[in-house]
Amino acid sequence: MEQGFLTTHVLDIYSGTPGKNIKVDLYSIAGGRKKINTIILNHEGRSEKPLLEGKDFVIGEYELVFYVYNYFKEITELPKIPFLNEVVIKFGISDNKEHYHIPLLVSPWSYSTYRGS
Repeated sequence: MEQGFLTTHVLDIYSGTPGKNIKVDLYSIAGGRKKINTIILNHEGRSEKPLLEGKDFVIGEYELVFYVYNYFKEITELPKIPFLNEVVIKFGISDNKEHYHIPLLVSPWSYSTYRGS
């Protein structure tokens, strides 16, 4: 039986580059919030390996937290209290045999996401 996995990447739409070195936390939120993984995105704004895979890739509800304030304060001037500090994406995995890819398109003032491939 083939097993699915979870990946992500960030595109910085403010400067038109990958969101490199952004910290991302993954939580399971079904039955209580529990941290599963923490990664730092590579120079292409991607996870080096899946955030979740194998026997740990189970059907359920999850949350990704992208720490975008720390990224943007390095490349532009932001107010002490930024508009976006952390971007939280809550999502569900309904089939543990599929690949779930969650891209984040982000600027200091907006974001968008979708289920990618």
